[in-house]
Amino acid sequence: MPDARSLWQLVEPVHAVAYFAPEVPAAFHKAGLRGWWRAYFAGRAAPLGAVGPAQVTASFFGFAPATVARALPAIWDTVPPYAALRLRRTGARAALGRLLAGHEEATVRAAGLLSTVVDGLDCAGRVLAAANAALALPDDPLERLWHAATVLREHRGDGHVAALVAAGLDGCESLVLRAGSDVPRSELQPYRGWTDEEWEAAARRLAARGLLRADARVTEEGRALLAAVEEATDRAAGRALEGAPDAELAAALAPLARACTAALRFPNPIGLPRLPAAG
Repeated sequence: MPDARSLWQLVEPVHAVAYFAPEVPAAFHKAGLRGWWRAYFAGRAAPLGAVGPAQVTASFFGFAPATVARALPAIWDTVPPYAALRLRRTGARAALGRLLAGHEEATVRAAGLLSTVVDGLDCAGRVLAAANAALALPDDPLERLWHAATVLREHRGDGHVAALVAAGLDGCESLVLRAGSDVPRSELQPYRGWTDEEWEAAARRLAARGLLRADARVTEEGRALLAAVEEATDRAAGRALEGAPDAELAAALAPLARACTAALRFPNPIGLPRLPAAG
């Protein structure tokens, strides 16, 4: 069985082109939905249907409620969910077509392997994964690759949210704690929409629990809690990989993931580390 965290590091760059490559927001902009945030919420929330801010704040977890409410439900008046699904698929395909040029054989192979992994995936308790898994599997290899990567990414993300909740952390606290460890605050706070007042209040709550120091760095207890959350996330994600072809899957995905990281920056708001050098 592939290592859950290692597989995430190969799947996440493929999915994340929808956020970092220009083709997806450009597709929404052309359809009349202006602004990066509005395109983000439309694309990622569309599998859930015409939901409002409460459902998205709950399922996305780390976003400030006021930020979500500025986009939803108004975006559906411009781009309804069925149209948003088409736009994000079109944009993701365009981005992958550019980034993965020359990797056509690996794309077909990886798309097939990942599709096998997500086929019949148990999504109980995983709302975003279930909503994406319920969508029709595309025939086009690039679209199929992105779809399967997205299902697995949201599957892991749903489990990560459950681990954070079980650890007694709310959305803002989870970011403040991470910022005290390895991802700069500048990569987390503005991209989740929390005000300085909300951020500092979360920091005080964490300090009262002994998880954060006065200089905003994690304590040993805070670091241990973060490690426990990641371990729980890995355990929950591991069930999706039972029976998956380990070496074959990694070999097919690795060159594609490295090519997709050209669209990302490091550090980044999703906490994705740089991939090890090839070989």
